[in-house]
This record gives sequence, structure tokens and C-alpha cells, in this order.
Amino acid sequence: MASVSVDSKGNRIVQFFGLDRKRKTIRLPKTATEKDAQVYARKIEVIICQKILRQPLKDEDARWVATLWDGPELSIAEKFVKAGLIDDRPDKRTKSLTTVGTFADDFLARHGQDVKPGTLVMYGMPVRNLKNFFGVDKAIADINAGDADDFRRYLKKTEKLASATINRRCQFARTFFKDAVRRRLIASNPFEGVGTGSTANPKRQVFVDRESIQKVIDVCPSSDWRLLIALSRYGGLRVPSEPLLLRWQDVDTVDWKRMTVHSPKTEHHEGHGTRIVPIFPELRPYLEDAWELAKDGAESEWVLTSFQRLRVKAMAARDWRTANLSRMFVKFINRAGLKVWPRVFHNLRSSRQTELTDIFPSHVVTAWLGNSEKVADAHYNQILDSHFEKAIQTPPKALQIPMQQPPEMVRNGQNSEYHELAETPENKAKPMKSAGSRKREMSDTGFEPVTSTV
Repeated sequence: MASVSVDSKGNRIVQFFGLDRKRKTIRLPKTATEKDAQVYARKIEVIICQKILRQPLKDEDARWVATLWDGPELSIAEKFVKAGLIDDRPDKRTKSLTTVGTFADDFLARHGQDVKPGTLVMYGMPVRNLKNFFGVDKAIADINAGDADDFRRYLKKTEKLASATINRRCQFARTFFKDAVRRRLIASNPFEGVGTGSTANPKRQVFVDRESIQKVIDVCPSSDWRLLIALSRYGGLRVPSEPLLLRWQDVDTVDWKRMTVHSPKTEHHEGHGTRIVPIFPELRPYLEDAWELAKDGAESEWVLTSFQRLRVKAMAARDWRTANLSRMFVKFINRAGLKVWPRVFHNLRSSRQTELTDIFPSHVVTAWLGNSEKVADAHYNQILDSHFEKAIQTPPKALQIPMQQPPEMVRNGQNSEYHELAETPENKAKPMKSAGSRKREMSDTGFEPVTSTV
């Protein structure tokens, strides 16, 4: 048993018998309260008990021991080591001095082997924010929850970023420091309690109707461009990667029912490298035109032959951002006399997902378009004026709520009394029965009228 007492100088101490059956003493800091001393005593008892049983510490106790190596508790940790309660950490001082700059460079170097180059570029943006705000020489062990809150304010006030972007940067910061926790560089994640909220930006969502996209298709100079836009708007494909990787062997050119789409964005998820997409009626004419051209000339492996240079460059760099088709697409939108909408290709895919979700179950649509229902609701599905117009129309019979009947009309499973009181031409000609006569008639049938007990 560990006991708490006070020495001659008024400082609290914890005394206990170690595994060697010798009495040991740990002197606590002057700032330690009676409650703190009792906590130390209980934890020492748990550690000794687990060592006797030769069992590892529970997660809660292990995390508590880990906190001893950070901040002012470091001296206590050294006393625990000297008393034989815990193992020493020879690199503890080196870890406590790991800086934001050092850990950030190491973080990017490690993840550069797992993610695509485009993703690594996206990681670089929040890393730059972390370095600018905290400084590259600040030890990550010195960053607390208050600093994390200040970082979020910095993104809003100084960097003037949108709310969705701030949420994404804070999500990355949480992952960044979680990696430090898992490597035991810090005891807790300072960004654990920082709100991240939604990463969607509804202001940048635009529904591109069919009439507008047809105007753009009509001004396109080639069949490949017309098919590319149709694959995005009517097929829901991600531009540029998925259309540029589409091969004729992936398209059912006999019955024109289905096509196999290869998705570099989701290929790192098991079973999500490819998906089967219907050849929708709106899309089929553009595919058939491209097929006829491919048969007339030298038959090509790729469905879109005009983008060979961009395809080779992107595949070599493993970065589809190099195949920038948005700039030319914007020119076609201007040529059609339309106002350029944000995220020109993404909103075509978003518009298609919104249309399909109104017709088919959401799990079917997400399987066709290669995302999840959660992602679709956050970043793709839109609420349109047509939804409001449909909602205020007379609902179909299946959705009409039946009128609630009085209890005395349903006791015998019939509603003849309701029909008797209904305002029909026949009943209008009948004299209205008094309440007393209706009660007498009901008593004659063997049912007592329902009376209030209030």
C-alpha cells in the first residue's frame, strides 16, 4: 500500500514498498495538493500490482504514465524510473525538443511514399500555415489546446480563409498532431477539441441544367470535347482522370448498356479501383459518334484520342492536375454566352448526382458515381427550386395522412358515424341528430358511449 504524508519542510511525499521489498519515497513538487498526492499513490499501487502480475498497464494508466514525460512532470518521471516503477526513456529529452519544422518535414517525407503527388501538394498548404503561425523552431510538446484555438482564429482573421477551408486545415492539424501522439512525441493532441465542422462550401455549388450544358456542347470544336463534357454531365465521371483513362474495351459497344470506369482517385481503397456505370440514354449518342469515328479511322485503344499528350504527361507524373482541361472548358462556356460557374467540371458531376438521386436509391447512385452517401450529401447533392415546387403540390394518395377518427367511432372497427356526420348532399337533406339520440342509439347496440372522467 502506498501512503501519503508530509515531511519536515511541509512537502507531500508518497511512501511504498517496491518490488525489492524495500521502502521507497517519492517527494512531490511543492505545488502538489493532497488530491494530487492521492492520485500518485493510487497510480503507484496500480503500477506495482501490474508488475507483480507481469501484465501490461491498462490504456488509461499507460496514458497517465506518458504524461509524466511532458512539461513539469518530467522530474516525477525520473523519480519513478529511479524507484523502479517505470522504464527509462533515453530519448525523452530529444523528443521533447522536436520542433514543428522538423516534425513537419518528417511528416511530409513519410507520407510522400503513400499518397499521390497531388495529395502531397495539398498537405503542403496546412503545413505552411502551421510553420508560419507556430514557427519552425517551436517544440511541438509546448503547443497546448489554447494555441490550437488561436491557430483557428489566425486562419480566419489573418489568412482570411473560407469556413470550409479552415475546417479542412484544422482537420489536417488534428491528424498531424495525432501522428505525433502515436509516435509518443507528445502525450495528448492539442487539436482534439478544436471544432472542424463541415468541409463543404454550398456557395460554390451550382446546378447546371441540361439546356445550358447543351449550349456549351454545341459550340465545342470536336467530338472528343463533346463526349468529354457528356461523360462528366451525363455519366458523372471525374474529369480529367476517369474520361482520359476510358478504353473502348471497357465500353459495351454491342448493347450499349454499361461501361467500366477506372478511378485513380479511389484505387487505393480496396475494391474501389473500378466501377460499373450505366450508359445513360443522354450519354449514348456521344459515345456512338466517337465509336463510329474510331472505326472509320485507325482504331484507337482510348475513347478520347485528342488528349493523348495530356494523358501521357499525367500518367508519367501520377498527377492528374497536370491535365488542366478547365481553362479550355471555360472558353467554351464563354463562347456559349453563359456565365462561368465555379468548379466547372465538379458541378457537372454534382448536377448529375442530384438528378439521379431523385430517381434511384442513394446507395445505387453512389455505387455508379464512385463515392459514399456521406460524401454525396456533403459535396454533391443539391437542393433545387424544383424540389420546393414538388413539395408544395398536392401529395399523392400514398402520402396523404388519414383523418384521425374519434374513439367512439373506431371501437367496433367501423366509421359509419363519421359518414353519417359527413357533409354530403344526402346528409345535408337529413335533419341533424341530437347528441342524446346518438348516445341512445349507441347504447342500444351494446356499446356504452365514451364519457369524460375529467
